[in-house]
Amino acid sequence: MRIVRYSRNEAIRYGIIDEKEVVELAGDPLFAGFETTGERIPLAEITLLAPSIPRSKIVCVGKNYRDHAAEMGGEAPGEPLLFLKPNTSVIGPDDAIVRPSQSRRTDYEGELAVVIGRVAKNVPADRALDYVFGYTIGNDVTARDLQKSDGQWSRAKGFDTFCPLGPIIETEFDLDGGARIVTRVNGEVRQDGPISDMVHSVPDIITYASAAFTLLPGDVILTGTPAGIGEFGAGDVVEVEISGLGILRNTARNA
Repeated sequence: MRIVRYSRNEAIRYGIIDEKEVVELAGDPLFAGFETTGERIPLAEITLLAPSIPRSKIVCVGKNYRDHAAEMGGEAPGEPLLFLKPNTSVIGPDDAIVRPSQSRRTDYEGELAVVIGRVAKNVPADRALDYVFGYTIGNDVTARDLQKSDGQWSRAKGFDTFCPLGPIIETEFDLDGGARIVTRVNGEVRQDGPISDMVHSVPDIITYASAAFTLLPGDVILTGTPAGIGEFGAGDVVEVEISGLGILRNTARNA
């Protein structure tokens, strides 16, 4: 199922995409299931929002593609390198990425995002996918100069608008289906790599993270980015595409 969160007539709702319509859900499917109201709405009449707003946290994995680790001047870590983004960094499709005045270089990082569906603690790898609600697209926007100068990543990765998510959550996404992450800036391809190149798999990331802290329904895991990261400026249009999940598109502006 392709799950969306959307606004219509100043109300925020959840729904299931069915061709050119949305079947309205009675509530947030993470907590209320898939009961529908019976209403069907043309896609043209809704505005897509970030498909999930984590109530708790966004867990990110650094240097999880060997080619990206190499372009950053190192090797992929032997264990997942975890850091967190605040949930206030989340924006949705077509929302503006705001380049902060504190930074002189803001970078894109296209990533596969995993939405957790149930409380997960000390989850074994062979059961890890049972805790996944679905998958979407993320952009781990980074103030690259601040990442280097601060010596840790919280501020550089955590500015408001620095975690675009969307446009849908696909509950039946095939991790082994050959999907690629393609990032474009103003139509020019900057990143193009298969998700199969991840060093640490989705199940291994969930196992590793849940051994450290409890994952809650709605938590999002950003699983790392392939090579080709780079900066973008005000007015640039950044698109991240993953086959089967659509295109996440955002335009940048200065603060």
